[in-house]
Amino acid sequence: MTTNPFPPRQTFLAQLAANALLNGQRQPSGLLLKNALLASRSAAAPVMTPDTYLRRILQREAVDTSIFSPLWQVQTTIMPVIQKWANRFLVSVTPSGSFSKGTANKSGTDIDLFISLSPATAETLKEIYDTLDNALKAAGYTTRRQNVSINITVGGQSVDLVPGKLQNEFLTNHSLYRRKADTWTKTNVTIHANMIIGSSRLEEIRILKLWRDQKGLDFPSFYLELTVLDALGGYLSPYSDVANNVVKVFAYLRDSFVTARVQDPANTNNVISDDLTVSDKLKVRAAAIQALQAADWNQIVA
Repeated sequence: MTTNPFPPRQTFLAQLAANALLNGQRQPSGLLLKNALLASRSAAAPVMTPDTYLRRILQREAVDTSIFSPLWQVQTTIMPVIQKWANRFLVSVTPSGSFSKGTANKSGTDIDLFISLSPATAETLKEIYDTLDNALKAAGYTTRRQNVSINITVGGQSVDLVPGKLQNEFLTNHSLYRRKADTWTKTNVTIHANMIIGSSRLEEIRILKLWRDQKGLDFPSFYLELTVLDALGGYLSPYSDVANNVVKVFAYLRDSFVTARVQDPANTNNVISDDLTVSDKLKVRAAAIQALQAADWNQIVA
């Protein structure tokens, strides 16, 4: 079986023209061209389609969500440290990020734990962040201070701990400390998770995350997830057409990503797209252009 999308040129011209027209292009992009080429293969010469290739990778990268998952082992291990640090102000510690949204991949994915503290917590958001960092160090962990999270390694697993203070005991909005700007922001991880879960774009998001990780790009996960949704135009693209949908995301990264303003759906004052510099965005764009010019899907994600 091969993923090489090049059948004899004379067999695909009609399919190629139709594919280009369907996607509103005079000249189809490289990967749309290759998908049209592959679609024109006859049954007498079967090959692995792009969708089959990508879904086999997704199957390989499936994350264990059972009781034996590393996430639950990590949470059990770290809970005594968190409970001692938070004292009576601890409301909950819950999985967040990719794991809770269903967009995690087995390789290269941090485990995200969201620490919710009571509105009665007296410390400032900066003090909450700093004292958690100190408590983790005192417990023997090597910490890496990120923007809103603190990264540690637990049992060989990379873990991001995000401390937040409830704004109201009856709602799920939280205030978080933003270290890079030395300020705070309001957000709602429940809204984030529900939005991504309900988008039916989990396959495309997971492929883009694998591509990001394998190309070594700085592209925060929630920013990436929202970008995929924007790229697919209000969910108008067929849900089952994974390969061509990924192509459309690459085209969006090439054409619109650098200047697009992306806001937190839980707080429009929080501009997610500000998390990357223009230089970082240009690197993402350049990698997307390279993907669109690739001769084979295994040059894009493996």
